[in-house]
Amino acid sequence: MLNQTSVIEFFLLGVTDIQELQPILFIVFLIMYICNVAGNGAILMIVISDSRLHSPMYFFLGNLSCLDICFSTVMLPKLLENLISSHKAISFLGCISQLHFFHFLGSTEALLLGVMALDRSVAICKPLHYTTIMNQQLCIQMASIVWGIGFFHALMHSIMTSHLNLCGSNHIRHFFCDVKPLLELACGNTNLNKWLLNTVTGTITMVPFSLTLLSYFYILIYLFFRTHSCSVPHKALSTCVSHLMVVILFYSPALIIYVSPASGSSIEQDVVIAIMYSVVTPVLNPLIYTLRNKKVKGALNWVIRRKLSHE
Repeated sequence: MLNQTSVIEFFLLGVTDIQELQPILFIVFLIMYICNVAGNGAILMIVISDSRLHSPMYFFLGNLSCLDICFSTVMLPKLLENLISSHKAISFLGCISQLHFFHFLGSTEALLLGVMALDRSVAICKPLHYTTIMNQQLCIQMASIVWGIGFFHALMHSIMTSHLNLCGSNHIRHFFCDVKPLLELACGNTNLNKWLLNTVTGTITMVPFSLTLLSYFYILIYLFFRTHSCSVPHKALSTCVSHLMVVILFYSPALIIYVSPASGSSIEQDVVIAIMYSVVTPVLNPLIYTLRNKKVKGALNWVIRRKLSHE
């Protein structure tokens, strides 16, 4: 019998038990992680260094790129280590820390996507007042609130999970530490933990998602009922397509895991979905969102040409 005070480490069972697949998965995940860091790092560098991109939209894009790098870094290095190591242990403190930063960065990104949708609706529906409404002070305040809510939401889960009474096995059927796999190891009443996971985390997921839908509904109403130029809707909506794609990629797996009941999905399904939003989505975000933007591509080409000319 194990309890919370006696557990000093956990064993992560990982993505697959098939030994032959592990080196292949190591190479695939390593390439995707490098692409994530390189792509989002380039976007972050460009947004910071190019004065032409010092606007609310690109300020939030810079936050998104920073989140994507950190989000994958919380899980992927440990996953890569476990894929080539026979000792797949993680300390109790390391496990709770990983859980904390996973929920911190994940909930922050969910909220940020909602703020970005709000920014697009103001830019399209209130173009003459955009710079006045979305001023620098407001953008910093909104970003700070989003990061703050994410931190305290994660702190709630990390504190509640760290006080679980654990019994039986200390083997986690996942490739990183999360609340649901740890609840499987708990004995005693975990109803409060499950309620917090489904209700609070579900709310943090659904509120920005609903805000995004309302923002785009308002944009559609504005474009099709208040404008008289046929070219305006297409031009305006083209700036929103990439954001919608990112929203769908991010929210779909999150909704499946955290809004569904704790017993509604298998751990195997959760692992696959977790790979989607922790590995795949951060790699695709620069491609389907930022790199489709003409200003960012122009700034990136300018940086590359300047580096080549100096060489």
